[in-house]
Amino acid sequence: MELIREIVEQALTTGYLTLEAEEKLRMMLRHKYELEDLEAFIDLQQATMLGMVKQESREIFAANQYS
Repeated sequence: MELIREIVEQALTTGYLTLEAEEKLRMMLRHKYELEDLEAFIDLQQATMLGMVKQESREIFAANQYS
């Protein structure tokens, strides 16, 4: 079973959060998780706000706004 922190680590490493990974995170956050996973998710949020990680969902949204 994949952990939240593993998905976060992949996004931080690649600098990109795919739609699939984003959906997995949503599903996983609905259930019990460890403190390490919460901390990893917070790290991902901060990296996204700082522009260190791009979200595929935001890119699609932006493309649809300008078309």
